[in-house]
Amino acid sequence: MPSARCARTRWHETLHQSSPRTRQRGSMLTPGDVVELDLGMPAGSEAGLRRPAIVVTAARVLRGGPNVVQVVPLTRTQRDSSTEVLIDPDEDNRLVARSSAQCQHVRSVATTRIHDRTGNVGPVALNEVRETLALLLDL
Repeated sequence: MPSARCARTRWHETLHQSSPRTRQRGSMLTPGDVVELDLGMPAGSEAGLRRPAIVVTAARVLRGGPNVVQVVPLTRTQRDSSTEVLIDPDEDNRLVARSSAQCQHVRSVATTRIHDRTGNVGPVALNEVRETLALLLDL
């Protein structure tokens, strides 16, 4: 059985390999991108249906053209919660209303669920979302 170090090294090497298919289409995602995606039918209090979300996957992973990315769903419903980050609409993110990034609903989704890339929240908001995720996940 290969050691964890070997697996980590193999994973690290795959991050630096390019994905010609993704680059040819010109559809490479970047951290902080606001994407429109279909999360399907929600169960319980999960975020679901078609909605915007922020891509939080690391840039080095995205450069490899992954089939699955990590996203934080957005909602127009604003709660007084330390697990959500408020984001105001602007020219860059192209949100239509003040939105709340639901960090408690971070999830991995297949890129085939992404219908459109609409904007980017920028480094300040992305950092705030990532800091909230770090607190939630005790990283």
